[in-house]
Amino acid sequence: MAAAASASRDDWPLALPLAALFIAFFVAPFVVLLSLSLQAEQAARAFSLAQYAKFFGDTFNLSILGSTVWLAVRATLVCMLFGYPIAWVCARAPARWQSLLVFVVVLPILTSVVVRTFAWIVILGREGIMNHALRGLGLVDQPVPLLFTETGVIVVLAQVQMPLMVLPLFATLSRLDPNLGDASSALGAGAWRTFFRVTLPLSTPGLVAGCILVFSACATAFVTQTLIGGARLVYMPLHIYQQAIGANNWPFAAAISIVFTIAVMIVIYALNRTGRASKAYGDHR
Repeated sequence: MAAAASASRDDWPLALPLAALFIAFFVAPFVVLLSLSLQAEQAARAFSLAQYAKFFGDTFNLSILGSTVWLAVRATLVCMLFGYPIAWVCARAPARWQSLLVFVVVLPILTSVVVRTFAWIVILGREGIMNHALRGLGLVDQPVPLLFTETGVIVVLAQVQMPLMVLPLFATLSRLDPNLGDASSALGAGAWRTFFRVTLPLSTPGLVAGCILVFSACATAFVTQTLIGGARLVYMPLHIYQQAIGANNWPFAAAISIVFTIAVMIVIYALNRTGRASKAYGDHR
């Protein structure tokens, strides 16, 4: 015990570079943003909560915040629904195929998000690939509005952020002992019962990590939300941009940013709590 404590005391200087980086590039900008949001006017020196009162006093701002969080939640659910089977296939594939499958999953990350988003504009447009396919199959007579809709935004966000869900799940599932599934089957449990009682609880850490990454990325995906949603669908990143650049109202944009950051952190905290509760439940059982 004494040796372990001594080693811990000797190792703490190794964390100083990371701590300095965190303070310089997160804490300091956040403090500047917070101080800017407390200014009643951009040129004023007095601090007040006028910008926050302005935000919470307008239902339009609250609706944008709610729609942004709800958009990120739905995109995360889509990623979870399709990402789990993909991660399962990657984890259960033979060793010689795993590297190839993981490379295919990671491949979209190697392409710029702007390029991928413009490709989806071509796919979802009125004369795009998707509408041509639907009309060719005789499913529709007129082009289906897919671009500049919430459905289109969710689909594109899910495709763009899918690797962030698959990779943590793959890492967790690949470490599971396959003998657990065999033991469950030997005790009379079917495939679905084994999945819900053994595999899913043990893979919760990877699932929670993937949800946190995907939710954070989807909520703040300015490029994808703006290009696919268009000017008609306004979400928090675009709202902040409009106030800062369009209206040149930097204090109000800073207040929106602070509120948005806190809202995202609340959801992340809830996900963390869910993951810890699931882990504790699994350990208890």
